[in-house]
This record gives sequence, C-alpha cells and structure tokens, in this order.
Amino acid sequence: MDLNGKKVLVFGAGISGLGAVKLLAEKNADIVLYDGDIKLDEAELCAKLAEAGVQIAGTGEQASGEDVRIPEERFQIVLGKVPEELFAQLTLVILSPGVPTDLPLVEKFRTAGIRIWGEVELAWECGQGDVLAVTGTNGKTTTTSLLGEIMRAYKDEVYVVGNIGTSYTGVVSRMTERAVTVAEISSFQLETIDTFAPKVSAILNITPDHLNRHHTMEEYIRVKELITKNQNPDDVCVLNYEDDILREFGKSLKTEVIYFSSLHKLEEGIYLENEDIIYDRAGQRIRLCSVRELNLVGRHNHENVMAAAAMALAYGVPADIVRRVICAFKAVEHRIEFVREHRGVVYYNDSKGTNPDAAIKGIQAMDRPTLLIGGGYDKNSSYEEWINAFDGKVKYLILIGQTREKIAQAARECGFEDIILADSLEEAVQICADRAESGDAVLLSPACASWGMFPNYEVRGRRFKELVNQLA
Repeated sequence: MDLNGKKVLVFGAGISGLGAVKLLAEKNADIVLYDGDIKLDEAELCAKLAEAGVQIAGTGEQASGEDVRIPEERFQIVLGKVPEELFAQLTLVILSPGVPTDLPLVEKFRTAGIRIWGEVELAWECGQGDVLAVTGTNGKTTTTSLLGEIMRAYKDEVYVVGNIGTSYTGVVSRMTERAVTVAEISSFQLETIDTFAPKVSAILNITPDHLNRHHTMEEYIRVKELITKNQNPDDVCVLNYEDDILREFGKSLKTEVIYFSSLHKLEEGIYLENEDIIYDRAGQRIRLCSVRELNLVGRHNHENVMAAAAMALAYGVPADIVRRVICAFKAVEHRIEFVREHRGVVYYNDSKGTNPDAAIKGIQAMDRPTLLIGGGYDKNSSYEEWINAFDGKVKYLILIGQTREKIAQAARECGFEDIILADSLEEAVQICADRAESGDAVLLSPACASWGMFPNYEVRGRRFKELVNQLA
C-alpha cells in the first residue's frame, strides 16, 4: 500500500505505537496518534516521540541526524473519544498489540470499511529481506534469541524483533533486501496480520493462555496457527511433535513441515536420540550435539534448541555454525535464569513463567528441593496441572498477588498444604531466605502475569534479582 498522503490512525501510544508513527512518517503518511486514556499528557507523548527519533516540526524546520520530521499540519494527537468526522478521513488503522480487536471502537473502524493492521503487518509491508517467525505459548523468547544468534553468525544483516522487546517497525527503515529478520510473534500480533508471510515459521506449543483476551481455547489456537496463513509450498513450518494440536495441524499445511520431538525418534525431523540432538531431513542425518554440551537446562529448553536449529538449518545455515552457537548460548534473562548461590541455596529467576504451563517447565528444570514463589495477576487460568507437576520437589509454595487465594485453594484441593501467603515480593524473598536450607533452590516462577504489582515480568524479575543480591 502506498501510504504517501494517506491518513493513518495509530491506536496505542506505547513502544509499538511510537515505532509505527516513525515508520509512517518516513512513508509520508498523515498521522493520528490515538489513545483512549484521556489522562495522558500530549507534551509527554511528543517528548517520547522525540526520544524515539520523531520530531514534530513547524514548516521549514529540519530533522537532525537520523530523526524523522513530521510537519505539524500532518500530525495530531487524539485522546479519549475519536471525533466522528475522522472516520471518513482514515485509510488505515494500526493497532498496537495490547489493543483487543473486539473493542467497540475497533469494530466501528471495521464497520466503516477502514483497513485494520497491526504493527507486524505494517512492518512486513514496508520491510525487505526474509523473515523467520516464532510463536507459541511458551519458549518464544529463548527460541527467538537463540535463532537470532545463529543467524548473526551466518549473515551480516540480522534484526531480532517483535514481542522480544524491539519494535519491528522501528528497524524497517534500515533493512536492505539482504536482511534476515527473526521475529517473536505473539497471539495479539497475529490477530492483525493480512499478508505477513515468513520464509520459515515455528509454533512451539499451544497451551491455555490469554483466555481473558481470546475468550475460548479454539480462538486462541486459530490465532496461533495464523502464522502459516500466507506461507507457500516453498516455505517451511517447524512444529512440536509432542503437541497433539500441532501434530494434527501439520497434516493440513501446504508448506513443508519439520517436526521436533523430545520423546520420539522421528523418521524425518529433529529429535532426541538418547542424549543426542539428531537432524534427519531429505536423506541427510546430522548429529548436532549432546544435550550435556548445552548451557540450557530442562527438556523444554532442549525443545527450544531443536526448534531454533531446525529453523536455521531449513533456511540453509551450515550445521557447524548451528552446532557452535547452540552449545555456546546461555539462558535469556528471566527464563530460569541463575541469580546467585547464597549459603548453599541457589536462586533462579523465572519471571517469564507467566502462565501455568510455562511455570511447569520451570519446576521441571529444578533438580533439588525447591521453595517456589508464585502468584500475580489473574488471566482466568487454572492451576491444578501446575501444582500436580510439583512432583515432590516443592518444600514451600509462597504466594503473592491477586491470585494467591485462588492458587492456595487449588493447591489444597490437590493435596498440597505447605503454603505461605505473603503481601509482597520483598516479603516472599525474605521468607524463602529464612526457611531455605543448604542444598535447596528458590525459584520465582509465578504462573501469572505481573500486572497489578509490576508493569511487566521484566520489572518483576529484576526486582527479584535485586532482593536476592541484597541478602546478607
């Protein structure tokens, strides 16, 4: 789509929204930055835009350095209610990932015949090069980070973007046709794709999450599977053979499917054989490494490694590069991240365990008696499967946040009674420090989002590390 002179509304003034504004400015669009929060300050938003490299300038003023300039007459900020006259003027609406697609205002845009994209679709339309895209309920960040490192060892121009923290739209202007973009894509972002078509895609797993947004498991599954929507037979999709939903989904795809498996030896695909990772495709069998050579612990991480390796190998990266990078790679921040050992007790930060399935992976990775800190914002999850996965490892379950009573009740119904309620993360860490014995582990793996206590899981994880490192 030619955006020159088109009026485009960017819905949401966060990182994604600001990145979209900058890209649209580079395409000479007329821009409306909209947010429903009437308490936002327009001057502060303009300051944030300036930090993001966007200057709102009067006629004749020039942007400095790499900044992009938007003439005042081609930019406006709207807070609260969208003026009725604007609907007839808009060509396109860009939704930030945090904006539900079933909001009445979004439906009003749709009814008015206005095209609705997300940040990912905008970046895809304006970007260049190949895209490798990763989605799934859990493991996205680790897999995307690892795949990004593999690609950087192979190609000169690589961008790692998306739900991993770097705005996809924010790097588009630097891309050339030789670029490779490795993108972590959430279900929220997949809701608003149109023509987005990665060269290689992966769905790591699908377990219940974000049902407060998607409402039903069927809708959540449908949205996750959209990552393959526009792929053609020359493209590749990597799927988890151990996930019943994905194993069945693979049978319906027109793309080439590569399965990865941590429990089965596959006739073709990538799998664990004893402790070796084997890649078997098109008559070629390659032993990549033993899991003992990896710095990542736990079966779920071995699956992440296999998924990243399969994507890279399918793209054409030589096996020796893949082998070297996966053996050197260390855990990403907030995902079963070792913090310190104190008085014989090891502390792990798994703040990215924001749903029960992710938290199951966290506790399964522990190989010693564990004091587990859980709880947070309620996403309408159920916790029985998580609690039943404790498998005798959990000495105490210390609960915080909005869900602490709900989880405590679920734990008691599952027969687990060693529960302590705390009013804050600070109190929870001190309880663990007081009760842990040499040889134990303390694991922050909340099984819940951070909202209500912290703005995001990163802030929660960093606060946990601060508290642990302050222990006397």
